[in-house]
Amino acid sequence: MTYIDRLSKQRFNNWTEGVKTVAISGHIRPDGDCVGSCLGLCTYLLDQDPALCVDVYLDPIPEEFRFLKHADRIRQENEENRIYDLCIILDCSDPDRMNRAQSVFAQAGRTLCIDHHITNEGFGDLSIVCPESSSTCELLYYLIKEHNIFGDGSISIDCAVALYLGIVHDTGVFRHTNTTMETMMAAGELIRCGINTEKIINDTFFRKTYIQNQLLGKALTESMLVLDGRMIFSVLYRKDFSLLKATQQDTDGIIDQLRVTEGIHAALFLYESGEGEFKVSLRSDEYVDVSVIAGEFGGGGHIRAAGCTMNGTVHDIVNNIASRVEMQLEKKEDCPGDSHEETERDELS
Repeated sequence: MTYIDRLSKQRFNNWTEGVKTVAISGHIRPDGDCVGSCLGLCTYLLDQDPALCVDVYLDPIPEEFRFLKHADRIRQENEENRIYDLCIILDCSDPDRMNRAQSVFAQAGRTLCIDHHITNEGFGDLSIVCPESSSTCELLYYLIKEHNIFGDGSISIDCAVALYLGIVHDTGVFRHTNTTMETMMAAGELIRCGINTEKIINDTFFRKTYIQNQLLGKALTESMLVLDGRMIFSVLYRKDFSLLKATQQDTDGIIDQLRVTEGIHAALFLYESGEGEFKVSLRSDEYVDVSVIAGEFGGGGHIRAAGCTMNGTVHDIVNNIASRVEMQLEKKEDCPGDSHEETERDELS
């Protein structure tokens, strides 16, 4: 693995000398990879040095992730106004997407970003960004095991559970094209630690609440095809959430179900988050690079999975995105030999 060069490893090892307080955070609206990497690293650091002070800053996490070790350490605010020796940001492509930890990051003695998003241009005192990795959890696994930049490389079962969970979620249970030989090797080594893979996959990926199924059903039945059936979109409004007593976290999985519709090249899901404001999720096949589209509207992500926040009417938002999808499809038709060799990532924005 070439996720970190020798110079970066030496620089990081120099930073960790004398570190007694560590803050860990990720992106807003944390998904499986974000939660898994943050709690996996927290568990690993405390396994290495129980006397270390480690705090995790994240938005409230989905209920199905709360079984993970040290989930009770997650906080939303730095109430003690603590200044940390080291702040590590995981699975976050842009400092503006930290939310809960922006002030913590700004004041920390040393800062590190570890990420796998192709749109991450690097930030912090040191950035370890590997778009070839399926997930931040996979990248973190190899940093721990192959490079030992955090300690002796020994992974406990609790750490393995968190890292495996993140890999599962960002690969869609190893279905997406970002699943590589290295991904499967990492998963296999984590399984060797004795984790219950069936429970992790069923309880955190496939199982849905009744409300989640109702929300999914509404999104699917009211979805529409555009661009001559090459793109599908669906939208949920605040009134829909209120009627079903649902939250934004209950939308998990909707975009992926839209994506598997036969014949489509791009899927769009948006839900109303404020007056005239919508959270937008995009998924695609090998014909469309949705990271470019999301980037035009201040978002980001991966070639096959990206997101952003947009203002305006649903009609305008869908038209804006559809026009860009159409341009990419027309270019593809004009240059049939020009196919993306990039891997797929699965992160909602």
